[in-house]
Amino acid sequence: MATLTIMPADKSIEVADGTTLLAAILSSGIDFPHNCEEQGCRGGCHVFVQEGRKGLSKIAREENEKLDSIVGVGSKSRLACQAKVLGTENIKVELLGFGSGL
Repeated sequence: MATLTIMPADKSIEVADGTTLLAAILSSGIDFPHNCEEQGCRGGCHVFVQEGRKGLSKIAREENEKLDSIVGVGSKSRLACQAKVLGTENIKVELLGFGSGL
């Protein structure tokens, strides 16, 4: 288990190992618009991992390729639907466009 802090809502929840960041964020009750569906990720779940990057699964080739196609990506960028919690350390993420309707 790890603690996930979601910014800028400043909400913390406990997350089981193997849970994706997207599933954890959605289970927190925070409205997080995304366009990830069963057909695959379209990049709408882009988040910045402010702390605890080593507590997440490694970036796979597919995620890296999708990140390369998104504007505003940085070294802290992850796709919430692809990043899985390992439970080795607590994590803090920043939701992009939170409250702005993006």
